[in-house]
Amino acid sequence: MKNFEMKEGLDLAWCPGCGNFNIRDSIIQALQELELKPQNVVFSSGIGQAAKMPQYIGANYFNGLHGRAMPVAVAIKGANPELTVIAEGGDGDMYGEGGNHFIHNVRRNPDITHLVHNNMVYGLTKGQASPTSRKDFKTGVQINGVVNEPMNPLALALVLGATFVARVFSGDKEQVKDVIKAAIEHKGYALVDIFHPCVSFNKVNTYRWYKEHTYPLDGSHDPTDWNMAMAAAMESDKFPLGVLYKKEGLATFADLQPVYEEDKTAIVRRKRDLSQVNQLIME
Repeated sequence: MKNFEMKEGLDLAWCPGCGNFNIRDSIIQALQELELKPQNVVFSSGIGQAAKMPQYIGANYFNGLHGRAMPVAVAIKGANPELTVIAEGGDGDMYGEGGNHFIHNVRRNPDITHLVHNNMVYGLTKGQASPTSRKDFKTGVQINGVVNEPMNPLALALVLGATFVARVFSGDKEQVKDVIKAAIEHKGYALVDIFHPCVSFNKVNTYRWYKEHTYPLDGSHDPTDWNMAMAAAMESDKFPLGVLYKKEGLATFADLQPVYEEDKTAIVRRKRDLSQVNQLIME
C-alpha cells in the first residue's frame, strides 16, 4: 500500500458517481508524486460531504465545525511552518458558513492550499441552494428558483489579493492532480475551486453540463497578469479551467509574525520556560 492510500474495502459515504471519488484519487496521486511524507501533511475540514475527504486519506487531519476549516489551517501552519497544510470542504462550507474566514484569511496570504469542491448545492443536507447555485436553480426550499446572482469565488479571491487562483473539473483527474500539485508547491495562499457534480441533489449541473460549460485555458493566458486573470474569472457563459493567476515572492502569514523574525524554529519545537509562564500568570 502506497503513502496516503488506505486499506481496501474502506466504506466511503458518497453516492455512486459523486465527483468526490475522482477528487480523492487526484489528491492522493498529487501527494505521492510530490513525495511528501504522510506525517508532514495535515488536512483541516469542516462539515459536509466534501469535508469528509480527510477521513479517507492516510494523513493527519482536524475535522471541526461547519465553515471553520480555514482558521484552523492557518493556525496549524503558523505553529509549524514545516507542515504541508490543506484546508478542504464544499462550496457551502467554505463560501457560505465559512465565508467570513475565506475573506479575511485570503488577505493574510497563509501558506496553505485551499480545495473547495464546488457542486453548486448543499449535498449533505439534501439539496438547498448554496452560495454558488445558479440563478433560477430550483430546490425543495427555493421552489420558485434562486433569485440571487451566484457568488464568484475566483473574482473575490483575486480582489482580496490571493497569490494563486485556479479552477478545475473533477471529470479531468489529470488536470486536477497537476493543479493541486502546483497549488501545494506555491508559497502562499492557493485557492483551487473544483467543479464537480452532485448526482443526487443537483440534476442541472451534471457531468455533461460542466463539460459543455467549461474550457481549458491555453497558452495565450498569462497567469502572472492580474487583469487577464480577473477577466477570465468574470466569464460566465463558459468557465475557464486551469491556473488563472499566480504571483510568487510575497511574504506569507508566518513570515510576517514577530515570533519568527529572529528564530525560524517552529513554535511547536521550541522549549518552554514554565517559570516565565508562571510569572506571567502571577502578574
